[in-house]
Amino acid sequence: MFGEVLRHFREAALLTQEGLARQIPCDRSHVARVEAGTRVPQESFAKACDELLVTGGVLARLWAKIDWYPQVEHPDWFRRRAEMDEEAIALREYQERVMPGLLQTADYARALFSLLVSGEEVEERVRARLSRQQRFLADGGPLYIVVLDESCLRNMIGSATVMRDQCAHLLSVGERPNIRVQVAPAGRLGLFRPSGSMSLIKLPDGHDWIYSESLDRGHFNDDPTLFARHSHTYDVLRADALSAPESAALIRETMERYAHHGPDRAHLGQEQLQRRQRRQLHRNSPRLRRNRPRPRQQEP
Repeated sequence: MFGEVLRHFREAALLTQEGLARQIPCDRSHVARVEAGTRVPQESFAKACDELLVTGGVLARLWAKIDWYPQVEHPDWFRRRAEMDEEAIALREYQERVMPGLLQTADYARALFSLLVSGEEVEERVRARLSRQQRFLADGGPLYIVVLDESCLRNMIGSATVMRDQCAHLLSVGERPNIRVQVAPAGRLGLFRPSGSMSLIKLPDGHDWIYSESLDRGHFNDDPTLFARHSHTYDVLRADALSAPESAALIRETMERYAHHGPDRAHLGQEQLQRRQRRQLHRNSPRLRRNRPRPRQQEP
């Protein structure tokens, strides 16, 4: 239904799929799949189309009424975490290397899952992942604070286009009143980072949980002493990381870099990150005097 309504307004505006995609901006294939009913659009996509096609807000209202994820299945080991997301009143996360699931775009999640599974299972996992996001992206959603290690921005998943759209999504969700996105920059010395990605979850009954993952298993711990220690580490990291506006500037800079470099520059971001780290280490390394050999004096 959403795809049919979108096609109606696009054709009434005398726009091709390519023309609409160029103005949003996004890939033409994304518009085609949304119109065909095979791709779930983000709310920001519906609002952008409303504005460009002068619909009077029809698409955004329709988007809010559609049950996009009537049936989803999470892996057995992750089901408990998904249930916590459905009732959490506050969530604080630290993530390294890949974007947290609650902030991934459909294309990013699809590219990520394609490394692990194939066929219909990819789409099933993408639908399950996106279904978790709706509560946090809705008006009045629970508090969600995430600190991203800079490697999340530089680690190429999919293509430059996927990464550009992912960065744009981070900027969009970071403007919501209940969400804050901060970046822990790679070159900042003295920044103490947790040993791995982790989530600090607060439930309505006041119970606090620590969640982390290994390769195919979720780990939960509600020891108050351990939670207090991890919470302290997280709060110090957040204070020392870039502020939300500073982080947005870095994300925007990264997005523009992806926009100007095609898929053949897939490892550009990672290479630049490594060069920056080497420069930082060089600048902060102690300088040692070198004993240079004196030039020989010529005999008369």
